[in-house]
Amino acid sequence: MHYLAARYLFTNPANFEIKMEYKLATDWTSGIAFETEVDGFTLAMDSPVEGKGTGPSPKKLMIVSLLGCTAMDVASLMQKMRVPFTAFRVEAVAPLTDEHPKVFSSIHLKYIVTGQDIKRDKVEKSINLSQDRYCGVSIMLKKHCPVTWELEILDN
Repeated sequence: MHYLAARYLFTNPANFEIKMEYKLATDWTSGIAFETEVDGFTLAMDSPVEGKGTGPSPKKLMIVSLLGCTAMDVASLMQKMRVPFTAFRVEAVAPLTDEHPKVFSSIHLKYIVTGQDIKRDKVEKSINLSQDRYCGVSIMLKKHCPVTWELEILDN
């Protein structure tokens, strides 16, 4: 059974508080492979080592979630700040510890912004807002390991 639900709780009608929660499930398909339906999209997970490699591993999906979360924030903020970018990419390097449970020891992000007359201060402000205020994935991961970043600006 696949489902995603958002629940809104109104604690006081005059001064209401909105709380959201996600409910997800994953279904076994074979070996150690699973599928999860999210917003109408089917997401496969597997292991290239112990499984058949029919999908990315859960840890890689955590990094993909971080990349997507911060990239969406920064792109939105740069657009609002009228940064004239023509291309935007975020890369991640996330080494794992040697011992079990193998977890990320650190995560380093590289933001690459391409365009003409890109103002570094506006891009840095966008990244800082994402990392410190808006990207919940980054904020959750920072509770476990350091998340650092760098910025590269490429001129068209």
